[in-house]
Amino acid sequence: MKKYKIIGFLLITAISLTFCAMKQELQKEFPQEIQSLFYQKEKNGAESSGTHFYMEFKKPLAANLKLEKIYFHNQESPVEEITKNTFVAHFFQSITKEDVIMDSNPAKEYGNKAPVIQKSKFDLKSNEAILEYKKDNKTAFYKITNVKEKPLR
Repeated sequence: MKKYKIIGFLLITAISLTFCAMKQELQKEFPQEIQSLFYQKEKNGAESSGTHFYMEFKKPLAANLKLEKIYFHNQESPVEEITKNTFVAHFFQSITKEDVIMDSNPAKEYGNKAPVIQKSKFDLKSNEAILEYKKDNKTAFYKITNVKEKPLR
């Protein structure tokens, strides 16, 4: 009986430590000074809309840093370099909605598709984002707060 208690205790400990290792650790500061962060919303007709997330640095990005992804508004997007100091990530959404058949007879509703619910890796507020980057080939995450929206001109 004592062996079973020890095995059970070790099993529970191993499982709980596994879940602790899965949590992403967020960096408090970014290794380089950021000049500005903002996003702009764009509507492309009746079929799609997009959000463009811009990051501007005071100096060109250091050679040992590589920006990977931005997590913003329950989406993720790779980061593209515009200039040596400016980077952008594009988020696009389709506005087209599929027809849903609603009827008192459940057999007529058979062809309806279930909604696709995307769950983000991170729990963020609407004005927060996560920047995934590599520093010396090690992946790190930086939480960006108070992201402002700039209107399109």
